[in-house]
Amino acid sequence: MAKVLVFTETAGDNVKGVSLEILGKLSGQTIDVAVIGDLGDAGKTALASHGAENIHVIKGDNLDQYSPEGYSRALKDVISAGSYDYVIGGSTSIGKDLFPRLSGMFDAGMASEVTNFLFEGDEFHGTRPLFAGKCYAKVKITGPKPHFVTVRPNALGMPESPSAGAGNVADASASVGDLKAVIKEVIKGASEKVDLTEANVIVSGGRAMKNAENFAILDELAEVIGATVGASRAAVDSGYAPHSMQVGQTGKTVSPSLYIACGISGAIQHLAGMRTSKVIVAINTDPDAPIFTKADYGIVGDLFQIVPLLKEEFKALLG
Repeated sequence: MAKVLVFTETAGDNVKGVSLEILGKLSGQTIDVAVIGDLGDAGKTALASHGAENIHVIKGDNLDQYSPEGYSRALKDVISAGSYDYVIGGSTSIGKDLFPRLSGMFDAGMASEVTNFLFEGDEFHGTRPLFAGKCYAKVKITGPKPHFVTVRPNALGMPESPSAGAGNVADASASVGDLKAVIKEVIKGASEKVDLTEANVIVSGGRAMKNAENFAILDELAEVIGATVGASRAAVDSGYAPHSMQVGQTGKTVSPSLYIACGISGAIQHLAGMRTSKVIVAINTDPDAPIFTKADYGIVGDLFQIVPLLKEEFKALLG
């Protein structure tokens, strides 16, 4: 049995879904959770119900906003005091920045972008994609502990019947000292949708959208089904959407439960960023478009006719 610390990011009063996915895969291990900043009652309940034994809520000066230096110093003390075998977190924008720094602090090994894992006794065995998802490698980490792991959001799926833990909450005070760089302000984008890398449903548009204004029909569909809107590189390069919306090898890698590709031909660079989606729906006028070779469901037709029909059908279905 391994002793594992799960670093959890918050989302309002709750915690990000990837943390609950990770906890669901850790049944049989000794599980603690570390959270930096405030954690609401809903978050504490969710963590406990998914197996967290101890929840460390870390607070201190210079921790109001994320900074790699401040967060890594705060977590280093908790990790050292707990003598953990593994520290696991989501492969989010923060996780990708924070975990390599932590592993360097401990001169320890790390497995990143893991899409599945299991424990044999106290030994971690993970699966991670290589060469833009064309193949998968089974990995384990050697060397001094703790070992560090980041898990791709939505890759594991939510556990159906998680094992509950005690959920003991303990406040921890961290002194991170003076930081070389401090984030003074975070200005959020106009959209309140979940970030693409964490979205469970994504609707993406390609060059066939013709202009930026036409993305409004995707926004309307996304509003009905609770999706986040993405774009192909062709749409971004054409100026129809910002780079923050780009899905693909040179954009964001996503693993939603449902991915709806509208007017996207399916170039290998785009497929590399979304091929691990659970269900792929493709809409394209070209019956020979490469996207159809990867799609679970394909619709040959004009997206400007089909997307509004889908919106109305979903609206009637979802009430």
